[in-house]
Amino acid sequence: MDHLLRATALAEQRHFWFRGFKYFTIPLLDRAAGGRNNLRLLDCGCGTGNNLDLLERYGRAFGFDLTASGLAFGKEAGRTRLARASIGAIPFESSSIDIVTSFDVLYSLPETVEHAAVREMFRVARPGAWLLINVAAMEMLRGDHSVLSHELRRYSRASLSTLLTGAGFTIDRITYTNAILFPPMALSRAIQRARGLSGEQEADQEISVPPAVVNTLLTMALKVESVWLRAFNNPFGSSLLCLARKPA
Repeated sequence: MDHLLRATALAEQRHFWFRGFKYFTIPLLDRAAGGRNNLRLLDCGCGTGNNLDLLERYGRAFGFDLTASGLAFGKEAGRTRLARASIGAIPFESSSIDIVTSFDVLYSLPETVEHAAVREMFRVARPGAWLLINVAAMEMLRGDHSVLSHELRRYSRASLSTLLTGAGFTIDRITYTNAILFPPMALSRAIQRARGLSGEQEADQEISVPPAVVNTLLTMALKVESVWLRAFNNPFGSSLLCLARKPA
């Protein structure tokens, strides 16, 4: 995981995937915030804390992660509201958070911790608070990146919905994302599985920033997809993005 976080810290400011991720998440965060900018937000499994920069437009954002190296990168970047903790035992009071987020964390957790994490996120959310989750999707897209991210599972719409509703959340919106990249991604990952997945040290090419022209074109493609997603849900894609709510 340290290897993934080092690679992520180098890529997350420029890589097309991270830019697309922001295009997809901002409309859902806007919906959850409802025009407010005085909220308490918590990013569970924040890695380097990069997403706190996005969340802070809605209020005071906090983050925690179990991996010390990710937090070190975050503190070097000047982020201060970071702590080291497990998502299975969140160090915040019950009913104290207005928007809870967890981006690309659940799929790397053992099943018992995965369920504990969702229960904990429900516990710290205020009644009527929102949860925004992003996870890896579709088992057919398992590939070298799965090695890099220590991926234990990829989700379907049904499996993620069942996990969240089982903890007490109600689903407001759930959609696949990165659908526009699905055809080349499905082909490349099928080839990776056929020749055998790379080791972790070799798999970091999955998160390296491509040449500028390619990176710009892919960024633009994801921006177009984000416009489509304002009105429609994707039937497939490499990630699942879900906005859920704790009943008031």
